[in-house]
Amino acid sequence: MIVVIDKFNIGDVVQLKKVHPCGENKWEVMRTGVDFRIKCLGCERQVWLARREFIRRVKKVISTSSDDSIKK
Repeated sequence: MIVVIDKFNIGDVVQLKKVHPCGENKWEVMRTGVDFRIKCLGCERQVWLARREFIRRVKKVISTSSDDSIKK
């Protein structure tokens, strides 16, 4: 069994495997934890996903947040 631990921070921009109906596939991470809240950068729609579902849907991290003061 291979265990992959992905770390996502608030403010990261990720690309999901499927395109949102508005045509955008870039999402900003708004909340992390057991559930993730992500916001579509095309239409501003916010979606809640379970951690397992979020990690399964992420294709790649486009940009990471540079502000570490949020985590403290």
